[in-house]
Amino acid sequence: MSLTLSGEHHPHPHLPVLYAFYRSSCSWRVRLALHLKKIPYETRPVNLLTGQNKTQEYKKIQPFGSVPAFAENGHVLTQSINIIEYLEETRPEFPLLPNDPIERATVRALVEAVAMDIQPVGQIRVMNHVSSDPEKQKEWSVHWMKQGFEALEIMLNRTAGVYSFGDTITMADVVLVPQYYNGVRFGVDMTAYPTIWRINHKLEKEESFKLAHPTSQIDCPADFC
Repeated sequence: MSLTLSGEHHPHPHLPVLYAFYRSSCSWRVRLALHLKKIPYETRPVNLLTGQNKTQEYKKIQPFGSVPAFAENGHVLTQSINIIEYLEETRPEFPLLPNDPIERATVRALVEAVAMDIQPVGQIRVMNHVSSDPEKQKEWSVHWMKQGFEALEIMLNRTAGVYSFGDTITMADVVLVPQYYNGVRFGVDMTAYPTIWRINHKLEKEESFKLAHPTSQIDCPADFC
């Protein structure tokens, strides 16, 4: 299987590769895990807005035509949470899950609340199916995000300390920050969710979170960054 796209230049051939789009929340999650665990990697941008992800060339790497994809040692992993779980199992430094089974399950529930319930309804392909009208797309996304944030706020009120689960950064924080950004981008009043707001405000000051932010990515357009 080819792990390259035509026209790519690879300055670091021995590093793991992250196929990503700067603004993709799923890509962002994996970047956060990589930076928190201090894993060097190479980014190979895949432009979702121009349809590069829909090409047969890219679909040989990621059959769904979505991002991210993570390539290492000749193997390709897909699905952001799966990739993060792999990094957790292979790089125990800076663990993103607690040791206790109940606590691990609790963190995973927070992760799935975002990754399975809130984020998917705002994907580009979903919104394009809902309507070609940007305003109707926004209305759709805001409706479902508000419902999701309301439920997540209740969950976090039970688990949060300094961060989403106690006083240590976990996988729950890795998925929270990109989704918070999506809420802001679509005009959701995030101050309506004070626990989510507080945790995000704390996390965005962390160096790893700054490095993983869309504006720090090589494919971030000048007018966005």
